[in-house]
Amino acid sequence: MSPDEIDVALQAAFYRCDAASCPLTDTQKEILLQVVGQIQRNSHPLDNPLDELTAEELLALLQFVKAQEEENRLWKAQLLNDWLHENDSGAVEFIRKRYGSQWLNRVETYHFDKYCIKNGLKLRVGDRIEVCNALWEWVQENGPCFPEWFPCTVIQVDEMSISDDSSTNCVIRFQTGVEYEIQGIYQWNQYNWRWPERGVGSGEWGMGSGEDEEDGKE
Repeated sequence: MSPDEIDVALQAAFYRCDAASCPLTDTQKEILLQVVGQIQRNSHPLDNPLDELTAEELLALLQFVKAQEEENRLWKAQLLNDWLHENDSGAVEFIRKRYGSQWLNRVETYHFDKYCIKNGLKLRVGDRIEVCNALWEWVQENGPCFPEWFPCTVIQVDEMSISDDSSTNCVIRFQTGVEYEIQGIYQWNQYNWRWPERGVGSGEWGMGSGEDEEDGKE
């Protein structure tokens, strides 16, 4: 049973509980979804097909998936439809040429959690994230400087717009107190940060300090 099928089964179970006049609370539903998500991650700790893409390929795919979701389309179905009709898939045509349907079939919804596009999540002041050292140094999987992830807190988010181009810059603060600005956090640096494993958003990871939130508003 695939993770997506498990998610559908859970949603169906929630509906049946409602129909039987034994509805689960939102907290109970959230706990069940979190437990299942953790089981899925533990079952495939090293098997994320998105990790096999180059930085450029990953960014192209993330942008494609986001665009399809905004149009209420299933991104994978769109790709398969292109392949069936021999249509060019534009910036993500590389998937057909280099990886093929076998790779595509391995990709599940939860694989995108690491790259923050599921549900269109946006950063807010107070969110805690992890950033890769690729932001400030050249890294390679088997090189002298390999990818490492560091926890930090978002203290400022700025939407930038120049002519027809727009991007989002983000200021983060590491546990040491050092601050760092990430440019194009949803654009070219999308793949250099991620949500922590335990959760997303300031509801769970919030700093709980009005002082830092005020810093982010300045």
